[in-house]
Amino acid sequence: MTTNPVSANALPPVVDQRTWRAALDQLRQREKAATRELDAIAAQRRRLPMVQMPDYTLIGEHGPVRLADVFEGRSQLIVYHHMWTDGAEWQCGGCTGFTSQFTRLEFLDSYDARFVVVTNGPIEDALAYRAKVGNRMDWYSSSLSSFGADVDAPPGGGFAVNVFLKATAPSGGDAVYRTWHTNGRGTEQLSHTFALIDLLPWGRQEEWQDSPPGWPQGPTYAGWLDSPDIARAYGSG
Repeated sequence: MTTNPVSANALPPVVDQRTWRAALDQLRQREKAATRELDAIAAQRRRLPMVQMPDYTLIGEHGPVRLADVFEGRSQLIVYHHMWTDGAEWQCGGCTGFTSQFTRLEFLDSYDARFVVVTNGPIEDALAYRAKVGNRMDWYSSSLSSFGADVDAPPGGGFAVNVFLKATAPSGGDAVYRTWHTNGRGTEQLSHTFALIDLLPWGRQEEWQDSPPGWPQGPTYAGWLDSPDIARAYGSG
């Protein structure tokens, strides 16, 4: 994946145990500070206001379903909006690879939550693609509503993550509220892949990263698995 030759010196300096421990302790101070900042950000996120949503109807595997019923009895819902191009053989590689990580979501039951994929593509095509790439998540289509566009994931647009809460409306009855949204690199916090890769001495090996001279680096996304790669690994064939 690299475009520049790997230098023979593309190695961290070798030091004695005491020097290594001191450097690690110095880095640990920054890591702990970052953890505390993430805790503070999460605390602020829990204090965000929310906005009530219209009564959208999505299309699920078994037909039309109200957004409120996508919760399937839970109070909280995370939605990943998968980019979609009608008629394409392969959909967005980043979305396909990202959602392929989520194979065991039962732990969310203990937190009164659910995590699903919503795409603007037709449900029949979306379910066929899910099988093709071996995705394990529950998929829904917003092709017959303005849901995607209204939550910053319009047809022809990018990917996004939205979080919703179902609660009793002031006027009575169930209501769905939008509590949080992100897109772009904001979705990285949901991924374990980048967290693991960033631990490696050479990191992501992408040209935008701040790395020492001679470290292997190549174009952004060069190391990512594309949709055909995901299909070969997990798909129906």
